Amino acid sequence: MGLPLETRAQSAGSGGTLVMGSTQVPRHFNGAVQSGIATAMPSTQIFASPLRYDDNWNPQPYLAKSWEVAPDGLSVTLKLVDNALFHDGKPVTSEDVAFSIMTIKANHPFKTMLAAVDSVETPDPQTAVIKLAHPHPALLLAMSPALMPILPKHVYGDGQDVKTHPANLKPVGSGPYKLAEYKQGEYYTLEKFDKFFIPGRPKLDKIVVRLISDPNALMVSAERGEVHAVPYVTGVRDIERLQKSPNITMTDKGFAGLGALNWLAFNTKKKPLDDVRVRQAIAYAANRDFIVSKLMGGKALPATGPIAPGSPLEEKAVETYKLDIAKATKLLDEAGLKPDGNGTRATLTIDYIPGNDEQQRNIAEYLRSALKRIGINLEVRAAPDFPTWAQRVANFDFDLTMDTVFNWGDPVIGVDRTYLTSNIRKGIIWSNTQQYSNPKVDEILGKAAQETSPEKRKALYSEFQKIVVSDVPIYFINAAPYYNAFAKGLSALPTTIWGVASPLDEIYWATPPKT
Repeated sequence: MGLPLETRAQSAGSGGTLVMGSTQVPRHFNGAVQSGIATAMPSTQIFASPLRYDDNWNPQPYLAKSWEVAPDGLSVTLKLVDNALFHDGKPVTSEDVAFSIMTIKANHPFKTMLAAVDSVETPDPQTAVIKLAHPHPALLLAMSPALMPILPKHVYGDGQDVKTHPANLKPVGSGPYKLAEYKQGEYYTLEKFDKFFIPGRPKLDKIVVRLISDPNALMVSAERGEVHAVPYVTGVRDIERLQKSPNITMTDKGFAGLGALNWLAFNTKKKPLDDVRVRQAIAYAANRDFIVSKLMGGKALPATGPIAPGSPLEEKAVETYKLDIAKATKLLDEAGLKPDGNGTRATLTIDYIPGNDEQQRNIAEYLRSALKRIGINLEVRAAPDFPTWAQRVANFDFDLTMDTVFNWGDPVIGVDRTYLTSNIRKGIIWSNTQQYSNPKVDEILGKAAQETSPEKRKALYSEFQKIVVSDVPIYFINAAPYYNAFAKGLSALPTTIWGVASPLDEIYWATPPKT
């Protein structure tokens, strides 16, 4: 492929190259208009953001050296560092911050993330004042690297559509690394930005990301030391395999912000699934404990509600739907689903996302046998590719489906979209495709989105979680078992809540890798 594979570090603690391997091919590098980890990994190296977060969910200075939320919660004032430059040498100013925030508001798929922003005032080059229609406690988290890259106005403000702007493939940011080369589908190379505004960073000279579509080939490359890091390892067998490698360190730290949940979703408008008793019966028969301990090999945490384990807002005191066949059959009897001569009460179809057998197909196949015990004949429907599955689910052409959806840190950003009645939007995947509607839930989420008291906000989300778990538009199964694999010898590994979807300016070679 003609790929540069420089691996000799200049000296311990500085210089050298980190070679990463990934199956995730980015469409482009602009995280302002594109969600997902394929874009977030490079975007967070190329672009800086107002804030970054530590591993305890605390905001830390980045482009903003300080920030202040007004007492009424209707504005946030950012004071920018005065030495930040874009990769083309132009200074980063409040005009760039204002332009970026309004661009993200207009173009990012997470519509609720900045919905409360009315405008951004720029009283001087180092001050940006974000004006809000109502208090928006999710705003600080939304200033994270993966969600709020600051774009250069002098590049993107030329009138071209930002979603298709040529700079998306040749980006100019102010982050620790600049894009040096991109060979589509093969690799991209990030080089150290010598004028990065944080002294002494980044530690590395270069990051090369090899794009390897075959997961097994990626595992072999890691074992051989041809790649030094593999982020987002989710396959149970792959995790176990790399854990046995003597030259690799595995960590499950660095994913709390993503909050990836694997679940079974119901089309709540289709009979008989429009009856909550039927959905509850399926939950009591599904046996989460077996799925997590056996199918997941104990590598995944069980998930019991819409807010992921690890979030400070998670409510653990919810109905867990422990296996109870007697209760399940009683609920189906009460719902009027009587068994026929063959013992069948209903025939339903289950879909799943193709390409991730352990989290999707295998669980769908298991549920087919599990639900047979309560008289539900479950037919597994395969999709030839992701777009086919997404089109079916987005257009409500399903009974049940497996799915994996991210929390993205704050419920306003990644949770609300699944449950708000106003987000039942036909044709849009990862909206409220369950067509779930509960006015009480809408009311609670509306209040929680504006509540500035952490205690009151947590109480509102606790109530929300209990209602949703009881209504069962979704049966929650597990937190996706993500791990990062790093070569031994690397130090200051990215284990904050955003992990590799944040700047890798601190990571360095304590022990140079062998060539």
